[in-house]
Amino acid sequence: MADLVTQVGTLSLATPVIAASGTYGYGTEFDGLVDWPGVGGVSVKGISVQPCDGLPATRMVETPAGMLNAIGLQNVGVEAFLNDKLPELAKLGPRIIVNCWGNTPEEFSEVVERLDPAGDLIDAIELNLACPNKKEWGRIFACDPAAVKAIVGPARARTKLPLWVKLSPSVTDITEPATVAAGEGADALCVINTVRGMAIDVERRRPVLSNITGGLSGPAIKPIGLLMVYEASRAVDIPVVGGGGIVSGSDAVEYLMAGACAVQVGTANLYDPAAPARISREIASVLDRLGEARVSGVVGALETSS
Repeated sequence: MADLVTQVGTLSLATPVIAASGTYGYGTEFDGLVDWPGVGGVSVKGISVQPCDGLPATRMVETPAGMLNAIGLQNVGVEAFLNDKLPELAKLGPRIIVNCWGNTPEEFSEVVERLDPAGDLIDAIELNLACPNKKEWGRIFACDPAAVKAIVGPARARTKLPLWVKLSPSVTDITEPATVAAGEGADALCVINTVRGMAIDVERRRPVLSNITGGLSGPAIKPIGLLMVYEASRAVDIPVVGGGGIVSGSDAVEYLMAGACAVQVGTANLYDPAAPARISREIASVLDRLGEARVSGVVGALETSS
């Protein structure tokens, strides 16, 4: 079978498949349900300085070809994560990417600073600038180049760990925030997060979600993700991790061909906890069929000339 080892900058992954933040808990919940050697990495639930209860129910609803969520970044807080969650996850084997957030640039910097001393266990930090469900932000930070600059630069100064930045599809031009993040020292970009949407209960004449709006994920958003990975990867000189609607190895290879060097799998985990390892095996099968010995053979290999 093809060699699945891939690189996200200086970070080597055993496979190009990462379990996306918000869909795999703190990783440990899935022990016994997944073949860990087939998982390149786990991006944990978004961590903040203080614990966060998230939004009230209803927080999730199924939609055609996907789902809407408005969880609100519920998490145990950085101290409980470092003391209780991280040591247990580190025993399982996959690379550990710590997704984190704050309500202000200063809070982003503080949580990054608190995570940095655990660099012997943490492989990368992922700044979540793309959540569509935080009214406290006033807007999606990743849609405002000035906010991207204000968050990424100071966070970069507070850690020696690889710093990834998660971007939002709710922009007209993904290359603008991508370029700003890269210029402020990001080591990789994660493209994309969920797409804003809503669902309505006709009988009650009310929104289904308590937050009114939520983030749409699943196969419905894959065409959006592919386009934005294609555009972002050509605009910056740092690696791009692609995601959005991946449910199979073929989906993942599409992202790799568009320019991603690794992928994040999200919604598929909610109905198939073994999805990351399964998709890794399927990627290997696709590479074998294409006659490629390693992942790098398809990264950015999309041919667009007639």
